[in-house]
Amino acid sequence: MKFMLLVKADARSEAGVLPDAALLNAMGAYNEDLVRAGVLLAAEGLQASAKGARVYFDGRGRRVEDGPFAHTDELIAGFWLIQARSLDEAIEWVKRVPSLDGSPAQIEIRQVFDAADFGDALSPDLRAAEQRLREQVAARVG
Repeated sequence: MKFMLLVKADARSEAGVLPDAALLNAMGAYNEDLVRAGVLLAAEGLQASAKGARVYFDGRGRRVEDGPFAHTDELIAGFWLIQARSLDEAIEWVKRVPSLDGSPAQIEIRQVFDAADFGDALSPDLRAAEQRLREQVAARVG
């Protein structure tokens, strides 16, 4: 199972405050543990919402709102994508995320849909097309 670990933003991340060397080192060690365990698929930090935009859909209409966005607690500052055997295993990995200064933080864990989750609605043709797209992406990234 794949899980997205969503690091919630806070006032510091929204202000563009970068982690110090100690936290970068601790996060590097944590990421190395994830790689050694064979669970890390991707990990990235995100720029503050002031450098982003939202696109709202209303039927055929589209409306763009530039950042920054209110409600910092609803924003994402970064993520990990991991492969774990269960939600419990994903939780155990999140419990190991470094937090050196003791500031309050929140990481949301969400399971990623798998093709099997869609049942018969995902026809063999759609499954094959999805697989081709994944292979194309992997070839570009790899």
